Amino acid sequence: MGKLQPSLKARALKYLASREHSRLELGRKLARHAEDGDDVEALLDWLEASKFLSTERFSESLVNRRAKRFGNSRILSELQTHGVDTEQLGTIKASLAEDESARAIEVWRRKFDHPPTDAAERAKQMRFLQQRGFSHRAIQAAMRAAASGSDGDDE
Repeated sequence: MGKLQPSLKARALKYLASREHSRLELGRKLARHAEDGDDVEALLDWLEASKFLSTERFSESLVNRRAKRFGNSRILSELQTHGVDTEQLGTIKASLAEDESARAIEVWRRKFDHPPTDAAERAKQMRFLQQRGFSHRAIQAAMRAAASGSDGDDE
């Protein structure tokens, strides 16, 4: 006798119990398990109306998970791929911009234990921060803080 498969609704609630999901992401996951007659969009609408699914909560969760390791452009790009609308992206971008330099300094400190000794080392450290999605301004602040040995709070 085969194992009984959970309903689409039960599966959606299980996914949402483990972590926040965007509507687009949850729709993709559920579509893989949908059978004939299952209306994934109607289920997603019900989840949103019942406040089980929230783009705001998903965005906040993703930002909190990623902000300690990545810069604004990387976080915003990831939110965009999850289908977060442009208006909400603007709000998130404004809130992230306030502390991007401090986050870049902290990421730099966790990776490198010494300021760059030559141009090649400086370029390597700057590339690292750039690949993490930090802006040029935040990277410059991190390099200044590394050179001076301060925490960069004067920015």
